[in-house]
Amino acid sequence: MILVSHTKARHLYSITQTTTAGIILTGAEVKSLRRGAASLVGSFVKPLGGELFLINAQITAYPFADNTYYDSKRSRKLLLKKKEISHLIEACQTKGMALIPLAFELKHNHIKLQIGLGKGKKEYEKRETLKNRAIDRSLAQRVKQQYR
Repeated sequence: MILVSHTKARHLYSITQTTTAGIILTGAEVKSLRRGAASLVGSFVKPLGGELFLINAQITAYPFADNTYYDSKRSRKLLLKKKEISHLIEACQTKGMALIPLAFELKHNHIKLQIGLGKGKKEYEKRETLKNRAIDRSLAQRVKQQYR
């Protein structure tokens, strides 16, 4: 079940591969995520010291917890196997590739982060995608009207 997603990520990037990773959170952050009080806009995954970290993702403070020293945009460590981490770091080092957080999801009562490996789209590629989507939508409407 998807709790929070980055809706524009697939518009801004062409995603080639997706992976699901665990994430280290506090109890108040888990409760806040279950309420859907988070945003992945402007966040990214960065390799630091052979590990992956989620940077600049905002998880709003849980209103019923003690939030005196809480930083909503702190860096959070991602949990993956060593082979997966080395594969993602190696793939990320090729020119133009980036690790993009796509969604927070709830799997088997654990919160996971869906990560996509992708390349940024150019402006003309974005326009072409929108044009193709509009054409597909109009064709589907015509077919639907024809068989009524």
